[in-house]
Amino acid sequence: MSTEVQAADLQQKYRQFLDLLPLTVALAGLPPSEGRLFNEEQIEARAMTLRYAYRVARSTAKECLGGS
Repeated sequence: MSTEVQAADLQQKYRQFLDLLPLTVALAGLPPSEGRLFNEEQIEARAMTLRYAYRVARSTAKECLGGS
């Protein structure tokens, strides 16, 4: 695969991620930090929640668009 094609694929995936970000954040239901700092374990837990919410958002979008 050429470098240009790889770059185009990466850019498309990035755009899809950004398009799904509002739905992902809504599904995750994480409260804002309100200015406080999280420790490493809390950050990892929030990241895991976002990853799972992204998978659900992506799956839901595919279902709604009739894709597999």
